[in-house]
Amino acid sequence: MPFLSDTLARVKPSPTIAVTTKAAELKAQGRDVIGLGAGEPDFDTPQNIKDAAIRAIQAGKTKYTAVDGIPELKKAICAKFLAENGLTYAPNQISVGTGGKQILYNALMATCNPGDEVIIPAPYWVSYPDMVLLAGGTPVPVVATIATEFKLTPAQLEAAITPKTKWFIFNSPSNPTGAGYTRAELRALCDVLLKHPQVWIMSDDMYEHLVFDDFVFTTPAQIEPKLYDRTLTCNGVSKSYAMTGWRIGYAGGPAPLIKAMGTIQSQSTSNPSSISQYAALEALTGPQDFLAPNRKLFQSRRDLVVSMLNQTRGITCPRPEGAFYVYPDISGCIGLTTPAGTKITDDEVFATALLEETGVAVVFGAAFGLSPNFRVSYATSEAVLTEACSRIQRFCASLT
Repeated sequence: MPFLSDTLARVKPSPTIAVTTKAAELKAQGRDVIGLGAGEPDFDTPQNIKDAAIRAIQAGKTKYTAVDGIPELKKAICAKFLAENGLTYAPNQISVGTGGKQILYNALMATCNPGDEVIIPAPYWVSYPDMVLLAGGTPVPVVATIATEFKLTPAQLEAAITPKTKWFIFNSPSNPTGAGYTRAELRALCDVLLKHPQVWIMSDDMYEHLVFDDFVFTTPAQIEPKLYDRTLTCNGVSKSYAMTGWRIGYAGGPAPLIKAMGTIQSQSTSNPSSISQYAALEALTGPQDFLAPNRKLFQSRRDLVVSMLNQTRGITCPRPEGAFYVYPDISGCIGLTTPAGTKITDDEVFATALLEETGVAVVFGAAFGLSPNFRVSYATSEAVLTEACSRIQRFCASLT
């Protein structure tokens, strides 16, 4: 349409949202659909957090707040960063936004100029490249394959950096793979970044509390203090606290960057929901005892899904360190034909046929920058996961 902006042509709608919407439409038509596309916990928000929101409403905390967060929440975020990550921030170094996505978007909008490059390890969260494009920058995907457990190597990072590189986006544990970088692996990446002072680091730590076995979470500014002045450490309450719909994300970083991000936010959404901010305050300062049992449950679900998918014809499924995703490889299915007569030419065709012929909704790998794969979100019950994986097994077994 001629009145739409050229910017819109550079981006595409979120494939994960599209898959979830398609699954909901089929369910509404009476189809038996299992949705494994959405990246949100199936747990309810803890009661103490809901109670804090109700108290805020009753106390009249329903007015505009400071653009980038109430002082009490910023203070709590400073305390969280110090206690859990060993990072010292002042309140003027904290930004609170309407979800983690807005935090990342604000930072890119505040810093990217035409020609600026942003290194994004692939597989990547679907929104990273498009947010860079919206900000006028150039995304530079660097593919980490199954051979390196979907983790970027120092040599790959070094090779991708140019004089035009503005940001390196780092996400561990990762969406979509669940891959987590060990302290030694992150140390090696930090050593590369130390050699390139023009490169800023955007660390998306949204899955910090969702790590399994003996994996220990670390973040770049924690590993290398010399990177502190050019690192934006991003997080939020969505995943760990089952608060996806509350829309609160936050970040700590250099005060001039935080101020610039606030300027962007002041001309877009202004403050995040006041009620959600008070709920997030309770999330960070209230009881944390539910985190460990939730993590244990997610680990059990991971083990179930990894086991069943690795028993599936044509599929190889690595065992991730965290988050609530797996990213199986379907190389063994490419070129085969479904019972309905569809030839599996790529992972998008695979995912479409899987949904139409079995009612299981997953997100195809090309959306995340690496094929042939698909992403499963195992943030649902073990009974549902068992049924979904059984359907995938039967589907793959039926390919000819």
